[in-house]
Amino acid sequence: MIYPSIDKLLNIVDSKYELVHIASRRSKEISRGGHLQMPIQKYKCAKNIGRALEEVSEGFLIIKEYKKD
Repeated sequence: MIYPSIDKLLNIVDSKYELVHIASRRSKEISRGGHLQMPIQKYKCAKNIGRALEEVSEGFLIIKEYKKD
């Protein structure tokens, strides 16, 4: 089973495309700087993309909605 669940993530983020965009940007930030939101022992995933998804799932990332005029 994949962690975190896509169903749980889609309750936080509106679409799969937005989720991919957020996770990829955060994964690149982790790769460049190495700063993690949680202690490394708490992550279930070893790869940065999985860690980014875990951060979204736990609410560590603030997702802003932009309204088009």
